[in-house]
Amino acid sequence: MNELNKVFPLSDKRSLKGNRRLAREKVLQIIMSYYSCESDLDILFDHIFYRVFYFGDEEDEQLSEAGKFLRPEEILEMESDIPIVWREEDIEFGKILANTIINKESYLNELLEEFAQNWEIDRIAKIDRYLVQSAICELVFFEEIPPKVSINEAIEISKKYSTDKSKMFVNGILDSILKKLGTDGKINKSGRGLKED
Repeated sequence: MNELNKVFPLSDKRSLKGNRRLAREKVLQIIMSYYSCESDLDILFDHIFYRVFYFGDEEDEQLSEAGKFLRPEEILEMESDIPIVWREEDIEFGKILANTIINKESYLNELLEEFAQNWEIDRIAKIDRYLVQSAICELVFFEEIPPKVSINEAIEISKKYSTDKSKMFVNGILDSILKKLGTDGKINKSGRGLKED
């Protein structure tokens, strides 16, 4: 990660605390990047997971007020990415989720094609496809996460990253898949995963 910091500097003064929702968002970004540019997953994970990117589209009051009288290191600080401080368990969750989505792609696509009636998989918005794949992974491979949590998180993330209609698509298809997987005995939850709320 140090080499990346030279090209994409990280702030020394600001940071953001990571949480499970942010981990899911970061995994979505990593998966989108992986299938778009086919870079090494570990490199993408290190670059994307640990930072909130600065795109220069926010008005910075300090920069506006200071005009051109800032020192180069002050400008660098303001324009740098914000590092995310993660708990180890959230890093592990993110790594396992990203790897599972990629390693189980065929299985996930088969389920998606079965339940996305009248939609060819290539016509489904990529963000929605990867969100549904991520939620299916949680339903099947993460015993400790309640099904409702996985589905609700996917819906909330779709509101942030996709279209207005996306939440209905994500909710509908995941509800159908949950019923099918439950009937087929493929949902095995334990501990916290057994809780319904």
